[in-house]
Amino acid sequence: MTQTRLDSFMESITNTAIGFFVSLITWIAVARAYGIPMTWGTNLSITAIFTVVSILRQYVLRRAFNGRTPWATLSSTFAKFRLP
Repeated sequence: MTQTRLDSFMESITNTAIGFFVSLITWIAVARAYGIPMTWGTNLSITAIFTVVSILRQYVLRRAFNGRTPWATLSSTFAKFRLP
């Protein structure tokens, strides 16, 4: 069974929302451990940028591989580059 585009998008949003909070807490711990001065605003901004990138990356990959094996997807993608 394949997912609709909306289902793929909602899955990526849910997965990334969880990742957002994990990343936010992790970055606070890492910044403190390495003595990097970081305000909450800066931390949120950086985490938000990476979150948007993550949503887009996950959505594109999900759509590319939806209902197909990774090898079939890669094979069809690079078939046009084969030499005669």
